[in-house]
Amino acid sequence: MRLDVDFFRQDVLVVASSLLGKVLVRRFNDGREERFVIVETEAYRGEEDGACHASKGRTSRTEVMYHEGGVVYVYLIYGMYWMLNIVTGQNDEPQAVLIRAVKNIDGPGRVGKVLHLDKSFYGESIVISSRLWIEDSKEIVAGTVRRTERIGIDYAPEEWRNKKWRFEWLMP
Repeated sequence: MRLDVDFFRQDVLVVASSLLGKVLVRRFNDGREERFVIVETEAYRGEEDGACHASKGRTSRTEVMYHEGGVVYVYLIYGMYWMLNIVTGQNDEPQAVLIRAVKNIDGPGRVGKVLHLDKSFYGESIVISSRLWIEDSKEIVAGTVRRTERIGIDYAPEEWRNKKWRFEWLMP
């Protein structure tokens, strides 16, 4: 069962931890579907968050972050990796969850590569998309959740680097 828009309209910290164990589904152009269990996420919350892209204000790059939760925010890093983020919260409250890892695939760049992401996903609804969506898991989610500092945000002020807004699902 697909997650509905109400799931994504919650605060980013709630969504980031709640996505652990959920199933990311990608339907490719050839019609095949692959499912990936989400095992690591990071939360980015608002213009005040010195690590969030929205900390620089509303730009053409961050515009989608100001939309209502449930849309995709992708951006390119190092000229080769598309990073998958899901916008959360309400209109004009820029926040998003970065999908850092899925089971057996570590690193957000690798996740984007396996999913064959590109700019065309920017702003797409994760709720009604026919090529990318998230389902509730049919399995009982066991294990623990570890909260740690976010990764790769050396540019951010120390206060924001030290936020434990990275969530990892440690499966038994």
